[in-house]
Amino acid sequence: MDATRIIVAAAIALASASVAHAADAPPGAASCSGCHAASASVQTPVPPLNGRPAADTVSQMAEFKSGARKGTIMDRIAKGFTEDETRAIATWYEQQK
Repeated sequence: MDATRIIVAAAIALASASVAHAADAPPGAASCSGCHAASASVQTPVPPLNGRPAADTVSQMAEFKSGARKGTIMDRIAKGFTEDETRAIATWYEQQK
């Protein structure tokens, strides 16, 4: 009986931590998850953003925004974010491990 309570308490704690992380996401970050998987174990041609260095994400977004890097949709998405928004999103994703 005590083991069941411990497992339930651990599950609740993990779920609460997950919800808190999502709540801390800056505006716009949720839109990325439509194509970028949250887990590296998910096989998709679109790379995951979790744990990626923010500087890499910022520079790639700038390349999409300027047209230096071609994309099917990322060039249009990048144009919708200011530099500050892009930095905030990139920093948040870097912290997601």
